[in-house]
Amino acid sequence: MVIGDIEAGKLIEVIDSHQTEDIIAALEQQPLETRTQVKEVSVDMWGGFPKVVEKMFPNAVIVIDRFHVMKAVNEELNKIRRQAGISDRGSKFILLRNGQDLTTEEKVKLDQLRQRSRRLAKAYQWKEEFRAIYEQSLTVEEGKHQIQEWLSKAQTVYSEVIITIRNHLDRISNYFRNRTTSGAMEGINNRIKLIK
Repeated sequence: MVIGDIEAGKLIEVIDSHQTEDIIAALEQQPLETRTQVKEVSVDMWGGFPKVVEKMFPNAVIVIDRFHVMKAVNEELNKIRRQAGISDRGSKFILLRNGQDLTTEEKVKLDQLRQRSRRLAKAYQWKEEFRAIYEQSLTVEEGKHQIQEWLSKAQTVYSEVIITIRNHLDRISNYFRNRTTSGAMEGINNRIKLIK
């Protein structure tokens, strides 16, 4: 586990464990005065992280990282692609890529893929609509409301990710407070992996 200052993009600690007790023991090395100053903590949806944050950073708001939420949506979209029997070369890449980033040629290919499965076409549409929610400047309540509306519509094609998002809705919606993500930490993580 990697702990850092997101604002400064600075590494604070590397904990060679995902065990709650080990993480707490390492964090307890930081003075309580320092830990009480932490305002937000961005985490993935792994069950243990929010509990650790609540215990060790009593004043922090927990934000479920948007990229981990989108990853969950994309994983189910990819499962729907496979269920539809679509295994064309490049189909996964085209479906999972942000629609606005597709080339003209890729958009043509996307339209062809969507014509082959109504469910896949809907799943892609809902994925793009979910991503668009994150791109807007919303309050926490507005973001939560839009996600709830999305959940109602998207449950016609998605299942597992609907449950996941509902279970973490408040913390996912906290993203709209300051648009905090773990992106800087992911960059540090990748550098650590390269060094290893």
